[in-house]
Amino acid sequence: MKVLFAGGGTAGHINPALAVAGYIKEKHPDAEIYYIGTANKLESLLVPTKGYDFRTINVAGFQRSLSPKGIVHNASAVKMAITASGKVKKYLKEINPDVVVGTGGYVSGPVLKTAQKMGFKTAIHEQNAFPGVTTKMLAPNADIVMLAMKEAKKYLKLKKEPVITGNPIRMELLKITREEARAKLGLDSRPLILSFGGSLGAAKINESVSEVIKWHNSSGKFYHIHATGKLGYEDMQNSLKDITLSSEIDVREYINDMDISMAAADLVICRAGAITLGELQACGKPSVLIPSPYVAENHQFHNAMILKKAGAAEILEEKDLSGESLIKKVEMLIENKPKLSAMSLAASKSAIIDANERIYTEIMKLYTTA
Repeated sequence: MKVLFAGGGTAGHINPALAVAGYIKEKHPDAEIYYIGTANKLESLLVPTKGYDFRTINVAGFQRSLSPKGIVHNASAVKMAITASGKVKKYLKEINPDVVVGTGGYVSGPVLKTAQKMGFKTAIHEQNAFPGVTTKMLAPNADIVMLAMKEAKKYLKLKKEPVITGNPIRMELLKITREEARAKLGLDSRPLILSFGGSLGAAKINESVSEVIKWHNSSGKFYHIHATGKLGYEDMQNSLKDITLSSEIDVREYINDMDISMAAADLVICRAGAITLGELQACGKPSVLIPSPYVAENHQFHNAMILKKAGAAEILEEKDLSGESLIKKVEMLIENKPKLSAMSLAASKSAIIDANERIYTEIMKLYTTA
């Protein structure tokens, strides 16, 4: 059994592919896993560590700007796409995969499009509520389209019904209870706020969370774990230098024990990436979501609205984000146990925790008919 994955650029496209690839290897140890990505993005670091056959193409996304710089960039992108398609064709002939799976990002475009033209079985997995350009382009000719969120269907032209699979999540998140996690962290019954903005950090979130910390630092009412991200730790320390942090507050660069911290939390403040939201749902966590305005087609806002409509989250857009506005959200929620319980239940009800199995099942359907 040979399965070729293509997807890249961000962890949101790469990690689902790696999760499913790992699941396939568990079920079929002799399965051959291949991956096509770019040499200068995150996949070039993550995929080789798994031991999979990793191959690269040189591609670039298109810019919407019609400025001279944008036109030059797009002309270059067209040339790269043509060259990449030739390279992909060569790879496909060498590998001869049974199934080709695309998980998004512009690198998956030429891979899936070429595979479709050559008659290979293709599957697409879209992580977001608002599909990316690549998914919209490839979906009409895909053998199977898998959606993490059913709301994405209305934006796609499909030849048959999509399969709702959810997003793969880290299984360790489901292996610890709230009580066990709080005991490991040495917490009593006071609420825990967990906040983070991503591995690199988000300056506006760090600035606003620093004001939240100053607001409750001396109250002793709450615990608070905040991850600044790699680029924000020093600035956060400078922002908090005039106060003595209480023992209930833990400011870190990165959260290495997210399974424990997430399980212990009563309220989570974070971005609205698709994988993060899947984890919030799986863990049944109320949240204040701050969608990133810097991602393609504002898809994080569409993701966040799914949880908002379900009653599992509050949304605070970055254009409205400040220390004051975030404090108001936290103050409204953190000591309102009935509200938090209702949000927690809503998150859990909307969760899909068997996404790996669902995606694997669809891939196997293609494999058996290849």
